[in-house]
Amino acid sequence: MKLRIALAVVVLAFALGKTGELAAQSLQFCENVSGAGESINPSTLFNIDQKGGSLKMLITLPYRLGSTQVIYDIYRVDPTGEEKYDNTIYQDSDAEWTWFWKEVTFYSAGRYNVYVYDKDRNFLTSGQVRIQYY
Repeated sequence: MKLRIALAVVVLAFALGKTGELAAQSLQFCENVSGAGESINPSTLFNIDQKGGSLKMLITLPYRLGSTQVIYDIYRVDPTGEEKYDNTIYQDSDAEWTWFWKEVTFYSAGRYNVYVYDKDRNFLTSGQVRIQYY
């Protein structure tokens, strides 16, 4: 009986550790990024004018990136929830990075899903942002 309990505790601790590791990967949208990799004025809602507006996408990982390129696939989400491809942004990177950011400019109001991958198309993280006009 004690062996079963001990085994259950070990399995639970492992499962919780893996869940925490996955949760630590994040994509934040913000106005700027500090030199220490902290988001400045993070939000999921940004206002732009009719000519467009820029914001930063900050990615933090619990491990080194291990890749020399990052790929951002951006999809616009229509009112029914269907994604429509918008564009792809490529960023040169350093394999040692555990956090990095990329500036992106939006020209249209709407809801967007962003998926982040390494150069081999291994999924890193994703996030959603809403853009509206002033």
